Order: sequence, then structure tokens, then C-alpha cells
Amino acid sequence: MNTEHRDRYTTRDDIVEMLSDTEIARVSTAETSELTEGDEYIDLTRLEDGVQCADGVIVPIGRVLPKKAVREQTWGRILEKVELLAQP
Repeated sequence: MNTEHRDRYTTRDDIVEMLSDTEIARVSTAETSELTEGDEYIDLTRLEDGVQCADGVIVPIGRVLPKKAVREQTWGRILEKVELLAQP
């Protein structure tokens, strides 16, 4: 596994570890529903894409972290992690 892939997996694990039990439950509930047009989310398999906005296209819910499922404070910490990944 190269360094880029390892960093991506580490970042993904770090993001999941930031979630409280309540947020994990909300993310699990969100996985059984659809994103509404305009909902912000992060695709955990494509962190380098940063924050994305649902636009009516079907998104594989099992791999996304919707903003609406986490507290604003947690979302801010997640964005910091994702931005670090995007930097060269």
C-alpha cells in the first residue's frame, strides 16, 4: 500500500473516531434514507473531493457522511482533516 492510500485510510478512520455515539447512530439512520437536494456530505471513499452537495443524483449512502447527521462542531473538525488531505 502506498503512502497516499495509507494516509487516506488513516484520515477516514480519524474522521469516524471523531463521531460521538449519538452521531454514529444518526449517521447509521441517515444510511437508510436519501440525501435531500442541497444536503452537504463527504464521500468517505473520495475524501480528496471535499464537501459535496447532493444534486438529485443518487449517492451511495453507505459511504457518505452527511453534514446533517453530525454536530456543527464535529463537522468543522472533519473539514479540517479533509482540507489537510487536499493539501499537496
